[in-house]
Parts: sequence; C-alpha cells; structure tokens
Amino acid sequence: MRRIIPFLIALCLALPAAAERKQSFGDLDVHYSVFNSSFLQPDIASAAGLVRSKTQGVINIAVLKAGKASTAQVSGQVKNLLGQSTALTFRQVTESGAIYYLAQFPFSSREILSFTLDVRQGDNTHRITFNQEMFPDD
Repeated sequence: MRRIIPFLIALCLALPAAAERKQSFGDLDVHYSVFNSSFLQPDIASAAGLVRSKTQGVINIAVLKAGKASTAQVSGQVKNLLGQSTALTFRQVTESGAIYYLAQFPFSSREILSFTLDVRQGDNTHRITFNQEMFPDD
C-alpha cells in the first residue's frame, strides 16, 4: 500500500497538464485527475482495490486546506453524451500524511464524459463540474 500514493502522484505529474486540474475555494484546493485504469501497473491497481480494464476510468481527488492534506466528504456522478449517469463511489486512501479519494467508472468507447463532484468539508459544499475525453486502451 505504501507504493500507491507516490505512484498516483507520479502519474498525475506524468499525464498531460490538462489531465490534472485544480479548483480553489478560499484556502481549500481540490486537485483532481481522470485516467484509464489500464495505465496502472497490476500490483498497484490490486493494492488500491482498483480494477484494470481498457473501459474503466479512475478519478483521483486530493483536498488540501492551507496547503496541507485534509479530509472531506466526496461524492459525484459521471454522465455520457446520451445523458446516462453513473454515481461515483469514492473511497478514502490515507498514507504517509497524504489523503486521496478514488472512484472508478465505466465507459464504453472514445467519448466525452461530464463529471459533477461535490466536496464537502464542515458545513461547506463545493461543486466542481468538468468534461473529460476518455479513450479505451488498446
């Protein structure tokens, strides 16, 4: 499990700049990235409880408050262009002072997906919406 967090950080840095995004709400920063689960090495995916598949995506969220890892309640959904919606079930991964929220979602072909995320910390809920083009891995 110790190798998961450094790997996910490295993956975020290795992907194109558009793949890792950040939205700020005062002193709260929400970093998020979306990628195909087949990018993960089998042992890393297994340790993180993720399924590797050319048609399974992963969304990775990190919440920082005043620059330090912070807990939050994260929920959301992903919708395809036909309007078919899938709820995202996030699970928290905590290791070596880092806190991440991971969820998987299916996609069937090259498509643009719309994400809606709610990040709740205390009494404040912040909504993030964005689109991401996904490609099945060959």
